[in-house]
Amino acid sequence: MIYPKIPLAQTVIQLCKEKKIKHIVISPGSRNAPLTIGFTNDPYFSCYSIVDERSAAFFALGIAQKLQEPTAVLCTSGSALLNYYPAISEAYYSDIPLVVLSADRPKHLIGIGDGQTINQKNVFENHVLFSSNLKLDIKDENNIPDHEELPMMKNIEDKLERFLGFQKNIQTHNEIEINEAINNAIINKGPVHINIPFDEPLYETVGKLTVSPKSEDIVLKNKPIDSYIIQSCLEDWNSVAKKMVLVGVCNPNEVEQKWLNELAEDNSIIVFTETTSNLHHESFFPSIDQLIAPLSKEEQKQLKPDILITFGGLIVSKKIKTFLRKHQPKQHWHIDKKLANDTFFCLTNHIEATPNQFFETLLPKITHYVKSNYRDVWALVKQKRLQKHRQYLAQIPFSDLKVFEVLLKSVPKNYILQVGNSSAIRYTQLFSIDKSLEVYCNRGTSGIDGSTSTAVGCAVVSKKPTVFITGDLSFIYDSNALWNNYIPKNFRIIVINNQGGGIFRILPGHKNSENFDAYFETTHDLSAKHLCKMYGIEYVSAKTVLQIKSKMQTFYSDSERPRLLEIFTPRTLNDEILLEYFDFIT
Repeated sequence: MIYPKIPLAQTVIQLCKEKKIKHIVISPGSRNAPLTIGFTNDPYFSCYSIVDERSAAFFALGIAQKLQEPTAVLCTSGSALLNYYPAISEAYYSDIPLVVLSADRPKHLIGIGDGQTINQKNVFENHVLFSSNLKLDIKDENNIPDHEELPMMKNIEDKLERFLGFQKNIQTHNEIEINEAINNAIINKGPVHINIPFDEPLYETVGKLTVSPKSEDIVLKNKPIDSYIIQSCLEDWNSVAKKMVLVGVCNPNEVEQKWLNELAEDNSIIVFTETTSNLHHESFFPSIDQLIAPLSKEEQKQLKPDILITFGGLIVSKKIKTFLRKHQPKQHWHIDKKLANDTFFCLTNHIEATPNQFFETLLPKITHYVKSNYRDVWALVKQKRLQKHRQYLAQIPFSDLKVFEVLLKSVPKNYILQVGNSSAIRYTQLFSIDKSLEVYCNRGTSGIDGSTSTAVGCAVVSKKPTVFITGDLSFIYDSNALWNNYIPKNFRIIVINNQGGGIFRILPGHKNSENFDAYFETTHDLSAKHLCKMYGIEYVSAKTVLQIKSKMQTFYSDSERPRLLEIFTPRTLNDEILLEYFDFIT
């Protein structure tokens, strides 16, 4: 096998292998050549070449998001590294294990005007779990750090001994740092940054490894919940008749169904689920905005919970945030091993556990259900809202809202549904999703910048086919996501083209002015058609419901290339139909 000659490169590669980091996303460069040579010549690794570093990082994010395993992304020195930042911040706020490997110039070449050099040390310190700066290997006795300050060596043996001693110390330091970084990504689930200096020559190889780094064991601990916490929760639980469980982003099958079933049996509990929660039960309340938006002041008071229990990632619905901030429960418990966001400004208890741990410890201790009609009352409201929802959709003209109704019904069972941010995920939230679908969306920072790249990365490693639904701005913004050779033939993209940032028409503001059109909605007349031609993707389009339904008959069928459906909707009508929707269902 071929290995890079540089010991530091060998060390990084071997420890990645020991930690079972299999997927390596590489952007081309020279300074990262030692690592590229090593990774690509070892059959253990699955390597991907993605030119655009921003896209590459989101591609890696999609892999890690789907597999829930650490994924590495590798780049050369300089501004290339900074392009990783959007994906790193998303990984940080979404608890996704992303291992960032950046090649760097030696210290003596930084800050002197050399090409492709920036201050890479700790550049992501506010958005990574751990930042490691490795040390340059010593090539010979003239490369010993601070050698001018050392006493004069009497002979060659002294020089050699000092050289070997320094190199051993450097090797030990590097092994400790790499171990700690990767272990952090795995244990605490989040991004880490390992900055790796290389000196020339960069392309030399050897046939045998020259170092054998030690891999530190990864210790995953499930700390039991303190009994006094459970006892306190139990007392409060049994004393109130209105309990609300609100679930944010969760991975599929993250919470055992038996605990969900038990929650559903208790009439004092209503469970609000977001599309991204991947939780389903006929007694739960999906489509939160559908229920919340039309509430009268009196109904809002009635809905206010005594105890709010939250788990999962960040919440999409602005309406539930506004409601709970205005009508704060007496207690808010958040269940999470890492942190608890005080989203509703009333957090009283951070229970450091997984949802399974918490429910497994608490629910069996509940011997009787509190007498309550809390869920039954809101189940009737839900039923009425759903009836009005169907009536409205049956009478509206072609629009974004109508398109999402048709599309979400058409997705085949057991697909992965990746959803773009902004309008796309908010429209999706208004509909019930088939429970066989796995739903993903980058809600850590809620940016539109890498949704397509994330979806592609997810599709590459998934055993299930993937469909990605997105808006036009998000798709065009991240069009370099299509610039790679790894997109599966069964990957499907649906672009809702409303000729601009449609969400800004929904938000309060002065619409239909030259300033609004240019600087907020950013109207355009672009199409995905030419991008599809350039990247070898089958392209179809639709402008009516009948055309969509016709295209859907073959859209998901087997093909030799990925497919994209572009749906053109009326730009100035979409917002009116959505805003009238909430009036109608009241």
